[in-house]
Amino acid sequence: MNILLLGSGGREHAFAWKINKSAHCKKLWVAPGNAGTQALGQNIPIAVNDFPAISNFCQEQAVHLLVVGPEEPLVNGLRDFLAADPKTAGIPVVGPGKAGAQLEGSKDFSKEFMKENGIPTASYATFTEESLQEGINYLKTQNLPIVLKADGLAAGKGVLICPSLSEAEANLKEMLVGHKFGEASSKVVVETFLEGIELSVFVATDGDNYKILPEAKDYKRIGEKDTGPNTGGMGAISPVPFADADFMKKVEEKVVQPTIKGLRRAGIDFRGFLFIGLMNMKGEPYVIEYNVRMGDPETQAVLPRIESDFVELLQAIAEKRLNQYTLQTASTKTATVVMVAGGYPGVYEKGKIISGLEKQALNQTITFHAGTKPTPSGEVATNGGRVLGITGIGETTEEAIESAYERVNQISWEMVNFRKDIGQDILELGN
Repeated sequence: MNILLLGSGGREHAFAWKINKSAHCKKLWVAPGNAGTQALGQNIPIAVNDFPAISNFCQEQAVHLLVVGPEEPLVNGLRDFLAADPKTAGIPVVGPGKAGAQLEGSKDFSKEFMKENGIPTASYATFTEESLQEGINYLKTQNLPIVLKADGLAAGKGVLICPSLSEAEANLKEMLVGHKFGEASSKVVVETFLEGIELSVFVATDGDNYKILPEAKDYKRIGEKDTGPNTGGMGAISPVPFADADFMKKVEEKVVQPTIKGLRRAGIDFRGFLFIGLMNMKGEPYVIEYNVRMGDPETQAVLPRIESDFVELLQAIAEKRLNQYTLQTASTKTATVVMVAGGYPGVYEKGKIISGLEKQALNQTITFHAGTKPTPSGEVATNGGRVLGITGIGETTEEAIESAYERVNQISWEMVNFRKDIGQDILELGN
């Protein structure tokens, strides 16, 4: 089978790593890929939003399966673009069309969807520049802290948790009037703050059937003890010990099933992955957000725990026969530590040579590339904010964390940064 995978981050390297293990994969291309994916398939210089080039490549290379990693081409309607052309309409695609991608592309749409389908979530209201004064008045009725969310895509950085009313007012103005997140904050959702423990649940669905993948907990803020600005993700742990069987049963019944039924009721043929950001509030699940693809870096912690054939899963999603797929999950624990460029998530430099990748890992680890590129001299250089994701595997969470950090300490570049407390909160809970 010829497979085209779109994306260039750690999630896509993890996908490529898992796809490459399947006997069903004859040829793998990654567009545009990174220094890690080039060892698993062939990188091709096509941007994820260059729909005509993607279409032409699929036709020229007889692509049998298209796997979309990031959210942007889905929100922009790649699936619809291919379906509209008889030459590409028959290519199975893993990823929803534009209608389904609104679950991530518009926070306002997703909140309205949850409300209509009785899915537990925080109370909210949505405002635009024209209704700014109404928004400021609404802020005054809210308990602190106050959550502000840019309606559109903002690279994982469009959520602000404001500890004071004055900060919330200033940020609301900056988002709506000052266009802090560009077009993404032309609408802003104001939400009640949810108190609890956060986790991510991943669902593979073909629109009718679903499989719940291993859950994970990610670490969004740049600094230890969850301080500093939000990032795209600084690490992840899987499984999550506080997501026990009783809690996950509630997630399935109160969130997953109503979501799948709601999409079907709306006439949305959703074939792909749903990332459900949840808050565990005293044993009850509340949805923070939907994403319409796998999470990053959670994918690097989740995929090593999937034992069944991953290409068969992707095929079953795209071809609407997920009910025939048996998901097998390992009992092992994983921990992923993300190594980032100094200055991230603010201003940072690219092109720093990475050393230590060639060293033999001391324990069971996987090094996933994200913001990397090969150099003409055969070295690997930094090419983004989040550069590498190091996943440790162990029989216990503690072993997985120790393995990850042993490998992290073998690798370096100028101005490297990473959190040193990934998973420590889990260990403190006694798990």
